[in-house]
Amino acid sequence: MSALEHLGLSAAIAAVEDALRAGLDPEADPPRSIVDLPAGQVLLMPGAHDGYAGVKVATVAPGNPALGLPRIQARYLLFDAATLSPLATLDGTELTSLRTPATSAVALTRLAAPDAAHLLVFGTGPQAAGHIAAVRAVRPITRVTVVGRDPGRTERFAAEWGARVGVPDDVADADVICCCTTAATPLFPGALVRPTATVVAVGSHEPAVRETDDDLVLRSDVWVEARSAALREAGDLLGPIGRGVIGPEHIRGNLADLVTGRVAPRTDRPRFFKGVGMAWQDLVVAAAAHRAGT
Repeated sequence: MSALEHLGLSAAIAAVEDALRAGLDPEADPPRSIVDLPAGQVLLMPGAHDGYAGVKVATVAPGNPALGLPRIQARYLLFDAATLSPLATLDGTELTSLRTPATSAVALTRLAAPDAAHLLVFGTGPQAAGHIAAVRAVRPITRVTVVGRDPGRTERFAAEWGARVGVPDDVADADVICCCTTAATPLFPGALVRPTATVVAVGSHEPAVRETDDDLVLRSDVWVEARSAALREAGDLLGPIGRGVIGPEHIRGNLADLVTGRVAPRTDRPRFFKGVGMAWQDLVVAAAAHRAGT
């Protein structure tokens, strides 16, 4: 069992929440560095907090799935913050698959209706699986619907997770909608999302890519991990901002605002949480895994 498996989802959720409650400022996170290479990209995500420093080195190779390899691969290096002495090396892909749904769960604890029962997930990869587990951990989900591009893979994924195979229009009946895809264009009509629902979109950190449409963003109470990161990378928001549909002020708050209660979510419209993935999330979960194993 790896250190991250030993840590588990519940402890990862607690690590993210505890860091924010203790004063971690998501807006101060160093920007992600992206280097283009012939086969794709190399991403560098450094950070420091509470006695630890670390960096995730991730690669994104769009051609890998056709070769039977993961599209995204990564390693994480954890250091002592005072001396920068190496402490641990972790599987960065496994870390991403844990910290992203853990972060979404922290947001959903405040945004999703307390009685949310129907979860709709777009995607059939590790993030889709992680988000099913995460939403089940914080809300009384009794029904899961999965929408995917490949019918055979979607059927197998749904069977594995006790879900039914659905269609995009199922958003009209969902309490929580999780978008965990590599889609470049909107997955469903935002007008169908009911006012009591919460949408989480985590599939991309690219400014020209989005999983949701202008209509959903315009009518939603919008939350992000950090405004600074969202306004650099979140295509779901940068597109509507660029077209004049919304302004940056349409973002109601960041994750620290939500966790500490500095800003309260609205309940008269859909809630929308857009995540791009940030270095502080990797760091606090990696540090928690290291502490749990020492």
